[in-house]
Amino acid sequence: MRIGLDIGSTTIKCVVLNEQNEIVYSTYERHLSHILEKGEEILTRVKEQYVPSGKAVLAISGSAGMGLADRSGIPFVQEVFATRVAANKLAPGTDCIIELGGEDAKILFLTNGVEVRMNGSCAGGTGAFIDQMATLLKMSAEEMDEQALKAERTYTIASRCGVFAKSDVQPLINQGAKPGDIAASIYQAVVNQTIAGLAQGRPIRGNILYLGGPLTFSQCLRNSFDKTLHVHGRCPENSLLYVAMGAAFYADREIDLNTAIQKLRDYSKTATYSSLLPLFQNKEEYWEFHNRHMKASVPRISFDQAKEPVHIGIDSGSTTIKMVIIDSDENILFTWYQPNDGNPVTLVRKTLLEVFRQHPQLKVASVTTTGYGEDLIQNAFHCDYGLVETVAHFTAARHFMPDVDFIIDIGGQDMKCFKIENGAISNIFLNEACSSGCGSFLQTFAQAMGYDVQEFARMGLYSKKPVDLGSRCTVFMNSQVKQAQKDGAAIEDISAGLSISVVKNALYKVIRCASPEELGRKIVVQGGTFYNEAVLRAFEKEMGVEVIRPDIAGLMGAFGAALYGKKKAGSGHVSSLLSLEELESFEQKVTSFTCQGCGNHCLLTVNTFHDGKRFISGNRCDKPVTGKAGDDSLDLYAYKLSELLKYAKNPGEGTRGRIGILFCLNMYELLPFWHAFWTKLGFQVVVSPVSSRKLYQEGQGTIPSDTACYPAKLSHGHIEELLKQNVDAIFYPCMSYNIDEDLGDNHYNCPIVAYYPEVLKDNIKALEQTKFIFDFVDISNREEFRKRYPALLRTHFPDLKDEEIRAAMDAAYAEYEAHMKAVRDKGAWIIEEARKQGRHIIVLAGRPYHVDPEVNHGIDKLISRLGAAVVTEDSVSIHEQRFKTAVLNQWTYHSRLYAAAKYCTEQPDMDLVQLVSFGCGLDAITTDETREILQEGNKLYTQLKIDEITNLGTVNIRLRSLLAALEERQEEQEKQ
Repeated sequence: MRIGLDIGSTTIKCVVLNEQNEIVYSTYERHLSHILEKGEEILTRVKEQYVPSGKAVLAISGSAGMGLADRSGIPFVQEVFATRVAANKLAPGTDCIIELGGEDAKILFLTNGVEVRMNGSCAGGTGAFIDQMATLLKMSAEEMDEQALKAERTYTIASRCGVFAKSDVQPLINQGAKPGDIAASIYQAVVNQTIAGLAQGRPIRGNILYLGGPLTFSQCLRNSFDKTLHVHGRCPENSLLYVAMGAAFYADREIDLNTAIQKLRDYSKTATYSSLLPLFQNKEEYWEFHNRHMKASVPRISFDQAKEPVHIGIDSGSTTIKMVIIDSDENILFTWYQPNDGNPVTLVRKTLLEVFRQHPQLKVASVTTTGYGEDLIQNAFHCDYGLVETVAHFTAARHFMPDVDFIIDIGGQDMKCFKIENGAISNIFLNEACSSGCGSFLQTFAQAMGYDVQEFARMGLYSKKPVDLGSRCTVFMNSQVKQAQKDGAAIEDISAGLSISVVKNALYKVIRCASPEELGRKIVVQGGTFYNEAVLRAFEKEMGVEVIRPDIAGLMGAFGAALYGKKKAGSGHVSSLLSLEELESFEQKVTSFTCQGCGNHCLLTVNTFHDGKRFISGNRCDKPVTGKAGDDSLDLYAYKLSELLKYAKNPGEGTRGRIGILFCLNMYELLPFWHAFWTKLGFQVVVSPVSSRKLYQEGQGTIPSDTACYPAKLSHGHIEELLKQNVDAIFYPCMSYNIDEDLGDNHYNCPIVAYYPEVLKDNIKALEQTKFIFDFVDISNREEFRKRYPALLRTHFPDLKDEEIRAAMDAAYAEYEAHMKAVRDKGAWIIEEARKQGRHIIVLAGRPYHVDPEVNHGIDKLISRLGAAVVTEDSVSIHEQRFKTAVLNQWTYHSRLYAAAKYCTEQPDMDLVQLVSFGCGLDAITTDETREILQEGNKLYTQLKIDEITNLGTVNIRLRSLLAALEERQEEQEKQ
């Protein structure tokens, strides 16, 4: 008998082959992280039923199989090699294999040399990701596939991380999108992640084989791959067992199964692992800790004991909804907490009806809403006030500790931290790239090990040797947990280790503090995750200070909203909340459609209520609400885009040919320069269209690296669009230097902007059929440019004369300078006009390409809707002279950023918000330097990380939090 074992991240597969290589036994089971036990059980079963002699040819493969194979003395075969062995034997002629597992994703190219691409830093686009999304949709994996096959449309959903996918999916659920459409969109996100993240520019062609659980069980997923890749892939018989079969085919040494099984049994007795100090030395220490935290409580009384009128706070979050009712003495009368089930309005109505039916004479002074669904709930029930959730949490924290200087709120999938100085929020931190510091991180592990999350948390309290897991992504943590289990760690040791890891992730990955002391010493912790006493204890030990954990830690948003309403309403105020009769007759009708009012094409959700009142959500501008285009007069982003589009709409009457220019990256600043240059030479200039999601997907198959920033990835789609235009040449020069503005130590372009044309040339094969001009050009030195470039240009166009090239250069510099002057003049006008109107001014600082609507997602318009004026970093940086920075200031775009930050510190009505693209390595430097410049000038620092994800819920919270903090600062200053 030949035996192959495939031990993966979530499942274990085994095949037994006879002498004719026919399968006589196979199994596919989830191991729930109990790898040793499950491996021993399966080998024992196989030995007893099929190999009574105990002698068999055996090999182990799989991502979790190496250590087990090593300790049990069984040969190990790397899973990629095992897959290739099986494919060559069972499916000869295969060109490419796409395999998706529980937490692993692989593409194997088998022609022109074997090459494998695997996921490294993220489990987005794997079976675990699909399982998470199915849970969110309240479906089984089978139901999700059935619904997806009925889809009529797809939406943009991120698949890089479950956190971001939930951020995209939850609003779609709330807005009434069809479940089948959402499910199909999730599968398409997996396809996009696989192609962009793994193929990395190498074409997927020929005979395609689909392997692994997700591709075996989901027809829609296979269809999505076929449609996107323009292929017809095949999911073979026994697709789940290919790695195990490859291991069996590869096995060449006879093994004594009895000896191997005994080694597995003995393994945990001798293994050791790296451990940490226990959370509690003994039970007495635990009970002292527990009793101390029980003191931070709010008195609870019944409604008939209450001092009326009452105040209601409603926190409508992305996945849960909370309500707190307090009386005039701030006692709690009623609390409510539950999942929002996709439509919080129905649940709020039901709960309010229950309260008023039981207490029909209840006098309500105020109702305040907060959270993601703040506006929806406020409009539906005629609530009195809306409050950004950061201020709600701050208000609640001050109730327990008036002089609080740091608040940390850890929820299921998001994390918020606020630093408090001089009675106002001075800094806000949110998790943006990873959920490993949140409650869902612990829940995922608890479920994987077959435990309820509360039970799992309690087990960690008395661990004597918590596993040292560090602070890492869930994907990598999984392998460490499995190794610790193999090395003898008990479940309680893993639970304690994970709780400590959550804290370390929060402190050192999200907040990125150098030491706990810098955060503050008077700390209030909030959020449902802190009900886990192991996490709470780990936080106190890491911080070296005793903190306040209120008994209503998971309700602090709603409690803070109620407190805010009480303060705002004052005495004698009567709430405008719907009456009992109005609540009983209340009706809600939800429709959704794609708005065609502008180029954004927003998916709008229209809630129509019983009284005819409507609430529209999902809109990036006010046109769907007002019927009029938004007022962009105080938005410099809108002005810059409109000015650049004028060049795109004016190609010129050239007779020498058609030159294509990409409307991306640095061309968002240099389009005036090169447009003038080429039209002056007698060419017609064809500019690629404004970026869109569709344009991105057209080019994603040639993107060679998933770590590049989104603006760079878009350039592949711009090339594809220009290739459709039948241009004679595409012009996109490499430019190490930008124009020198004398603000820094040098004036480089970042490596992506400088050299990405070479990446495009090497990865887009279609460019071989078109003249692609990507020469190195330096326009910062005008004299050298005039002297050297004519000869270089004539290698492409021999008939051009030196004098006409130099005339075109003069025209280009003149047009560039005129364009930049116009931008700065418009910026000055906006600042002056904003001050006349008493508006706050936001410097939305980024790079020139952040003007691209597909990159900024309408953040400038969101700021305008919040009542502030928007200018750019390059419109104010000219007001500063070069100054000393803590870092080498050698990049033109960064020099502007630092100068703009310094200028903001000198303007009382001006604050800076920095746009950062995921994947930008240089911004690891700029963010810290910009923060320091602003904080030295007593200004708040706000950073918005953006990429292809379009959900602006978190962005809205950060911006509103900034404006609320500024308002609170102003009030504190006026008091003093």
